[in-house]
Amino acid sequence: MSEDAPEADRIAGAPHPRETPRLIGQGAAEAAFLAAYNDERLHHAWLVTGARGVGKATFAWRAARFLLAHDAGEGGGMFAPEAPGSLDISPDHPVARRMLARSEPQLFHIARQINPDTKRLRDVIRAEDVRSLHNFLMLSSADGGRRAVIIDAADDMNVTAANSLLKMLEEPPARTTFFLISHQPSGLLPTIRSRCRELRLPALSAADMAGALAQAGIGEGGDTAALAALSGGSVGEAVRLINLDGLKIYAELVKLFSDLPNVDRPRALALANAAAQRGGEERLALLIWLIELMLGRMAQTGATGAAPAQEGARGEAKMLMRAAPDLNAARAWADCAQDVGGRMRHGRAVNLDPAALVLDTVFRIQKTAAGQPA
Repeated sequence: MSEDAPEADRIAGAPHPRETPRLIGQGAAEAAFLAAYNDERLHHAWLVTGARGVGKATFAWRAARFLLAHDAGEGGGMFAPEAPGSLDISPDHPVARRMLARSEPQLFHIARQINPDTKRLRDVIRAEDVRSLHNFLMLSSADGGRRAVIIDAADDMNVTAANSLLKMLEEPPARTTFFLISHQPSGLLPTIRSRCRELRLPALSAADMAGALAQAGIGEGGDTAALAALSGGSVGEAVRLINLDGLKIYAELVKLFSDLPNVDRPRALALANAAAQRGGEERLALLIWLIELMLGRMAQTGATGAAPAQEGARGEAKMLMRAAPDLNAARAWADCAQDVGGRMRHGRAVNLDPAALVLDTVFRIQKTAAGQPA
């Protein structure tokens, strides 16, 4: 694959997980994996779960790099006098250099591939992609060395691909460790889940978010506390918010709905017109996501009697408390979120006019605030 080709497991504007030297905020997961290695209880398959963007792929690449480097004699191993204390491997190690160059012969990486006809990423991981793993395992078994397989994301496998992988997990090849990355493990085959040890990675704190963004070379992304609040502790979502001015868009939503059931119509028109600009598909998708997020935070505020501890924009707490003062309001906003989210996604799927779609959504929110059926 060309180095310029899009990769399904790369977040736009951020380094690929193979290029990320440290994993921030996931010390417990690393410690659990390292303990299994040092105690010679290394499971043959690890299901790495958690929200998108919290470091699952970075963990998988670090763990694979560690295993292959230690198998090659770097820093000890299970027969070394002293057990390794971290997953860190020097960037100058041959395994690290080969992995960075995508030329490590003992590593197999599966992700959605480019369709040669459309020049776009496929929607799924196909059976052919998994069957090529079988060939890799057969050919690389001759040297007897350790091998690592990364599947990012296992959720993307179609049924045939999943069944092909299952056969390999049922009869795992010797000295081979699988890393299955999953954002929604409940959607995987139960038989696949049962053959893996799960490591769940939690959301990042605001401090860890700041460190992860700095490592990714994104130091001026704005209010990291607000980014952590809106992204749910996901670096991937935080990067998307930064790339598409998500904090600014959310601040506009807060201002737009700060006096519900009254709505600033010129501001609503400006928001709708911005969504209708040519080439704004990503921004429209982000706007839909942010509106659903805001409605969810309204419902949470009504249910708990308090706004979230960290504001996503200045004045948000006041807006949330005004819009959702009690449990009845919480129920209304939860219903509104479900209705509005479904309608917006459907409208986008059938190419409805984005400006009309946004205005319709604004007025539905206004009706909910006024106690009228949406």
